[in-house]
Amino acid sequence: MLPIAVAAVITVLVLAAGRMMTTVGPWYRNLRKPAWNPPDWVFGPAWTIILGLAAWSGVLAWANAPDAAAQLRIALLFGVNIVLHMLWSPLFFNLRRPDWALIEIPFLWLSILALMAGLAPLSSLAVWLLLPYLLWVTFAAFLNLTIVRINAPFAPAKS
Repeated sequence: MLPIAVAAVITVLVLAAGRMMTTVGPWYRNLRKPAWNPPDWVFGPAWTIILGLAAWSGVLAWANAPDAAAQLRIALLFGVNIVLHMLWSPLFFNLRRPDWALIEIPFLWLSILALMAGLAPLSSLAVWLLLPYLLWVTFAAFLNLTIVRINAPFAPAKS
């Protein structure tokens, strides 16, 4: 029960922090975006589902971990992923540097692959639950790349 509660709290905190670090204001609204850019309202529910599935994945892996060393690896893999996950929004929205956010995405993507590889020996379902996360970040990378291509160059945000 404790792993479920911890995963739920962490997920809620990550979602709340992500929401606070995502300023969808005039700067973002004035960016040119491709026709296939989802409407703004899609992102909140998508991230809620994706991070909920990731939390479930972590709980499954934790429950199947054979020892404390395996649990530590799980925590480290998720910790690195959370840090990389949390970097993207401030880069894109607060610093107004989609180009820097684009540079960060491969590291986030690789952290999801590392999670999948690290959890695979513990639970195949845990790996499958991370697939929507990997696919969404892949989509986001193409969207971010397109936004950079049609809006560059970017200057540092003005205070």
